[in-house]
Amino acid sequence: MISALPVTFGDRAADMDLARKIMARKTKEEAQETHTALLNAAEDVFSTKGVTNTTLNDVACAAGMTRGAIYWHFKDKNALFQAMCDRAFLPMEALLNEISDAPQKDPIAALRQLNIHFLKLVSSDSRQRKVFDIIFHRSEKNVDLPYFETEKEKRTECLNKVQVIIDNAVASGQLPPETDTWIAMHANHSFLVGLIGEWLEDPNAYCINTHAEDMVDMFLSGLMTRPPLKKNPPSA
Repeated sequence: MISALPVTFGDRAADMDLARKIMARKTKEEAQETHTALLNAAEDVFSTKGVTNTTLNDVACAAGMTRGAIYWHFKDKNALFQAMCDRAFLPMEALLNEISDAPQKDPIAALRQLNIHFLKLVSSDSRQRKVFDIIFHRSEKNVDLPYFETEKEKRTECLNKVQVIIDNAVASGQLPPETDTWIAMHANHSFLVGLIGEWLEDPNAYCINTHAEDMVDMFLSGLMTRPPLKKNPPSA
């Protein structure tokens, strides 16, 4: 009879190393699943109770987990709220970065694409819709939720990228040289945010997904026909 080959120390070490890697990967996957489940639960509870009236324990219970589990992933409610918002904003930020980084032969068309994508994403994706409703109507901008203050820098960065698109429209001759691109950028932002905020009050009033292109075209037509012009500073 031929005896089995002996298992060497090197073989055992390799097996143990492989086992550790498998367990580490499994642990990482489980941690990500827990993280996602907590974010999903936060959306549901924030939407129902409002951010101010929600505790981390409420979210943990909704996720079917202990309070210790939620503190392992989020140090406080503000961190949980920020992670929830970051996850929702990621697709829009990705498109903005893609458009900003690419050469723009038609800046107005790029702005149109960005605006329509935003409106359709919020109106057709239940998660996006829920998070924006929480931000607009179920959260208070106070010291208990410093997210809105700390996110100002990131918000400014995104708005600056939109202004660059409008600057490019001026450079390409789509808008006149005297266009006030700072005001145009804020008008564009206010149009989108105001539209979504009002629509979320009564989503059954009309379908944004159906009318997004017409509404964006209406705004851009006004921008191109009567753009805001730079004003001379008031005399002293």
